[in-house]
Amino acid sequence: MIQVLTMLYLWLKAAHVIFVVFWMAGLFMLPRFFVYHQECAPGAPENALWVEREARLLKIILWPSLVLVWVFGLMLAVSGGWFTQGWLHAKLAVVVVLTGYHVWMASYARHLATGQRKLTGRQLRLANEVPGVAAAIIIILVILKPF
Repeated sequence: MIQVLTMLYLWLKAAHVIFVVFWMAGLFMLPRFFVYHQECAPGAPENALWVEREARLLKIILWPSLVLVWVFGLMLAVSGGWFTQGWLHAKLAVVVVLTGYHVWMASYARHLATGQRKLTGRQLRLANEVPGVAAAIIIILVILKPF
């Protein structure tokens, strides 16, 4: 099994990066959608459009990308034998946090769909910075492998 993964390493790496890009794009878009959603009136027809847009983004891009990022990433880690390396542990910790952020954003989409607006536009704009910071940390860990 490991020999097959080793032979497919570059394909696994390409697939992992592709789905990371999709996932990150979705994680940047969703909080912006929430900001626009909250700016429209609760009973307005536009409100239903935002609920639909958010649901589609989650269903078509975010959830499949999340799963595939984890699958390809773990396959890469197995093929590279990296589970004993500190940089991978740190990267996995950041990816777990980012996965939690994803789940939290999906939960907030459900709240918005039922009319609950628990966060302000400012809070959502600040939350929108989380994926960028996480991506920067992950890229540094993967490229520099500091430990």
